[in-house]
Amino acid sequence: MALHFLVESSTDAAVGDLVSLTGAEAKHAAVVRRLRIGEAVTVGDGAGVWLAGTAEEVSPARVDVRIAERVEHPAPTPRIVLVQALAKGDRDELAVQAACELGVDEIVPWQASRSVSRWEGPKAAKGRERWATIVREAAKQAHRAWLPDVVAPVSTTQLAERAREQRVLLLDPTAPVRLSEIEPDGRDLVLVVGPEGGISEEELRRLTEAGAERVLLGDTVLRTSTAGPAAIAVLSVALGRW
Repeated sequence: MALHFLVESSTDAAVGDLVSLTGAEAKHAAVVRRLRIGEAVTVGDGAGVWLAGTAEEVSPARVDVRIAERVEHPAPTPRIVLVQALAKGDRDELAVQAACELGVDEIVPWQASRSVSRWEGPKAAKGRERWATIVREAAKQAHRAWLPDVVAPVSTTQLAERAREQRVLLLDPTAPVRLSEIEPDGRDLVLVVGPEGGISEEELRRLTEAGAERVLLGDTVLRTSTAGPAAIAVLSVALGRW
């Protein structure tokens, strides 16, 4: 499979055009991935455009690719959204990486009441930027045409407001309905994963009163780093993506 890279913004490049990678992406291609002149590559803009071509110039400062094919992929619909509670260590980051590889379309950091990690002040912007970097690299690794959005962190109150407008699914090991039994209805599917200590009773009450549905993933209790990706796999089958 050809190596895949991302340009920084949307592109209108057509067949026969030359597309250039610069900055960190060019250095990564030339130094880390050891791209060579004449090698087949694909280039995306993270917003559906998919270009295939060959490398004509390769250096750490600039990589030029001659385009042989252009395809525009429509945005997935309905979308799968992961609301990932902040977790200690790198467990939330592992969840974000795997979720991106498995096809999530949006990632929402959640400051749950039992989250050990706290994003406050400048740390919130830094944390979001860190997750966005993880998503970008995972999307390249997975050869994704669309780059998932990483939005600003939300509180439980903000999440409840979302549950009044969208189909929100709470992963809860005590839920009476299995996630595999959920029938998609055309709306986006918003998965909510709690931190290590789980979603608190107060949060469950507030979110279900707002319209969220409690769903059971399986008979075992998964870590916060694996619950979201596992649920995304289940929904991908239900939506016919897999």
